[in-house]
Amino acid sequence: MLPIGMRFGGRGRSRPLLPSFVPLSRSFPLREAGKEKSIGQSSIAHSLIPDGAEAGIGFLCLARNAIGRARSPKPAPTSVSKLSVLGIDETQSQLTQKANAMTTLRVAMHGVTGRMGTNQHFVRSILEIIKQGGVKTTTGDVIQVEPVLVGRNAAKLQHLAETVASDTVGRSFEYSTDVDRVFADPTIDIVFDAAGTQQRPDILRRAVSNGKAIYCEKPVADSIDSAAQLADACDASGIKNGVVQDKLWLPGISKLRRLRDEGFFGKILSVRGEFGYWVFSGHDPDQPAQRPSWNYRQEDGGGIMLDMFCHWQYVIEDLFGPIERVLAHAETDLDERIDESGQPFPCTADDSAYALFVLRNGITCQFNSSWATRVRRDDLLTIQVDGTHGSAVAGLRECWVQGAPATPRPIWNPDIPQPINFFEGWEQLPNTDDFDNAFKVQWEKFLVHVAGFGDFPWSIRKGVEGLELAVAGQVSAQEQRWVDVGTLVQ
Repeated sequence: MLPIGMRFGGRGRSRPLLPSFVPLSRSFPLREAGKEKSIGQSSIAHSLIPDGAEAGIGFLCLARNAIGRARSPKPAPTSVSKLSVLGIDETQSQLTQKANAMTTLRVAMHGVTGRMGTNQHFVRSILEIIKQGGVKTTTGDVIQVEPVLVGRNAAKLQHLAETVASDTVGRSFEYSTDVDRVFADPTIDIVFDAAGTQQRPDILRRAVSNGKAIYCEKPVADSIDSAAQLADACDASGIKNGVVQDKLWLPGISKLRRLRDEGFFGKILSVRGEFGYWVFSGHDPDQPAQRPSWNYRQEDGGGIMLDMFCHWQYVIEDLFGPIERVLAHAETDLDERIDESGQPFPCTADDSAYALFVLRNGITCQFNSSWATRVRRDDLLTIQVDGTHGSAVAGLRECWVQGAPATPRPIWNPDIPQPINFFEGWEQLPNTDDFDNAFKVQWEKFLVHVAGFGDFPWSIRKGVEGLELAVAGQVSAQEQRWVDVGTLVQ
């Protein structure tokens, strides 16, 4: 095993990623101890590790099947181009420099041994991006990504970095249990965190202090103060940052957005969201729990309101407008569950939450969220939008619509069987687009943003807004009153 920073093979000549036109102070620091560092610097990793190479306290596994990152230069553009993303003109020499730039971003992925980190972020996002050959920008450049897995459990990290990665993309990647050493590594460009909410602010502040771009799961913290301080630190340092808001790119949500933009609904009157499913308590060995036990302990940052209201904030704002106030109620439905070691524990966090959100434009949104409900609807999440001209119901992937001409005319009569099949009056929208994994889509946007080719509005500061709604919901449930969003001070 090698400590972070020890490499085999010579380091190739480094070139700045965007030497011509990206203000480095507005990107992220590229100097360590007075020396310039190029984004994506790396060396060729060899599969044979010589005797005596084990040093340091961190575990680091170099890829067994790793190859060098030498690339053939791209053909130089033949004309002057205007980048609409950046809004500036470039000369022929500038375009040639950019075409030959290093475009590999090294990402330290912390906390990816959990369910979400493994499946959605490492396997279905980063490894898929590697498998497809990187991310192409609007200028034709390709951004490559190189993950370094970081965490506490060396065995789990090794399994992901070697076995899972090799099975998926045919090569292994580095892993380490020495967080500080990885974060201080000058070749690391981005730190990503998907670990527990309570640990997140400290992890990300350490990354910011090392000048790394940061990207993280939500909630960004378990208190508004902590989240706001993190956002302030990002702004002060000038590093690029972002928070996961994956549901914006779900096929069902995308279809709702298109219907809204096309004026299908007319005047939107109300929105109703139903989310959840039955999460087994674990008492029956044949029906183990599907979610980690910390989700049900308030002292560990658990609770469905803290988890899901952060989602509802950005979904509602994106589709329908900013939220003005909330009225919420929460319950701990199951008093006891079984943890990962097979031991019972008392549940102290809410596992169901019910809320009314009133938007600034007057639209009322009602969202029910529960890990203690059995599903009899089209999907685990459904959002119904009712308007004067038509209605739509969207799941995670599909969307059904009913316009005014197809709306039935029911008559209340409980003394006879219902003569109308209300499901028959809905039309399923066709899949006219190729929808990719929502997490992967946002990862690609963030990588392109860090490389200097586009904006990324889903910042840590936006993550603070999601946390503000969650805390407002908690206050509303505790005090049984309406709470204005964004007015809470801790």
